[in-house]
Amino acid sequence: MRGKKIGIIGAGSVGATAAYSLAMMGICDEIVLYDIVPGIAIGKALDIGQAAVYSPKNTVITGAVEPSDMKECDIVVITAGVPRKGDMTRADLLLINVKIIKETVENIKTYSPNAIIICVSNPLDVLTYSVYRLTGWDRKRIIGMAGALDSARMAYQINAKTGNIIAVTKAVVLGEHGQSMIPYPKLSSVGGVPLDQILSDDEIADIAVRTRDGGAEIVKYLGTSAYYAPGRAVSVMIEAILSDSRIVIPSTVILEGEYGYRDVAVGVPVVLGEHGIEEIIQLDFDATMQEKFKVSVNAVKEGIALLEEHRFFD
Repeated sequence: MRGKKIGIIGAGSVGATAAYSLAMMGICDEIVLYDIVPGIAIGKALDIGQAAVYSPKNTVITGAVEPSDMKECDIVVITAGVPRKGDMTRADLLLINVKIIKETVENIKTYSPNAIIICVSNPLDVLTYSVYRLTGWDRKRIIGMAGALDSARMAYQINAKTGNIIAVTKAVVLGEHGQSMIPYPKLSSVGGVPLDQILSDDEIADIAVRTRDGGAEIVKYLGTSAYYAPGRAVSVMIEAILSDSRIVIPSTVILEGEYGYRDVAVGVPVVLGEHGIEEIIQLDFDATMQEKFKVSVNAVKEGIALLEEHRFFD
């Protein structure tokens, strides 16, 4: 029986970190790294493969020379694209990275037509929507990695406020993966205790701001985007799919009537399992949350409209 195979397109910092995390976890049988510069994929595959000797499972890791080397993948992760620089907006990124995505999707359709796709490239929500339009696949097979990362950033900020209590911290971030993202304290807790029972309103508000600015803060110091947390978030999502754990992870998905919206990709709670998106969970929002969600959805729609204006999907 063929083992589980993961393809990662883009062997830069995020792609390589995701591959390393998967190899250390030992949850798949094979990982194939592909990059427009083959030597980068091959070199990093060698390095990670040697590190994997100390992991629980002997994961085979190879660097692809041609797109055809990534055939029959169960899951393909797209990290390819130009990373966000300090002075770049997500709109700037969109017009650059969407061209890369188009070629990438054609290769996936040709060589791994049955794969589940996890999009990591930014602007994440619009590019996830683009992958959906370009593949024409069932929406359950197209997932954007957003909430897993943003929720981790929120949990980090919660831990900092609470003095790193030794307890399970749960955080939920919804909406667009950008400035209109929505940290959701109502569903966040520490050790099962609701956040508003532990922290003040001002502290919770500060957590929301720091979560929203988490990516930009890292860009400020590094001059480029984060990669450890995104790479780890990717591996958590892949583990949920391969193990069919059916855990709830906020993810960017295509809405078809949920929350009152259609034909747009945005972050909401979903159940992840062997088929990808097993279920989209629809929360009851109050008026304030509905307005925040509307703003977030509209931010994504602006990006989609820009692509339509450039006749990208024709």
